Amino acid sequence: LNVLISFILFCFLSLSSGSVGQILTQSEDQTVNPDQTVTIHCKHTPAVNWYLLKPGKAPKLLIYSASYLASGVSDRFSGTYSGYQFTLNIRGVQLEDTGEYYCMGGYVGPVFTQ
Repeated sequence: LNVLISFILFCFLSLSSGSVGQILTQSEDQTVNPDQTVTIHCKHTPAVNWYLLKPGKAPKLLIYSASYLASGVSDRFSGTYSGYQFTLNIRGVQLEDTGEYYCMGGYVGPVFTQ
């Protein structure tokens, strides 16, 4: 059985210090086979946090301050950056990774509760 996984990326600025949220970029959906590697890009300054959003659930922090793995997140996820180009890598994609991936500007992610 061949299962496909769709990913949606929205990049946006966080609401902080009086700034107004705005969409920076939106990539095309990506459909991949399980066990493949996915790369998602976001352009922003000075740093980003990466989140996974699933319907009916609070956003889950995956990567903070561009490259630090959040507590309890699988090491299949990693964040890298070069200049203002930030990348989320998902190695060995699993069906459970399906969802919307967000990059949000900032060094420390906000806390979400459900």
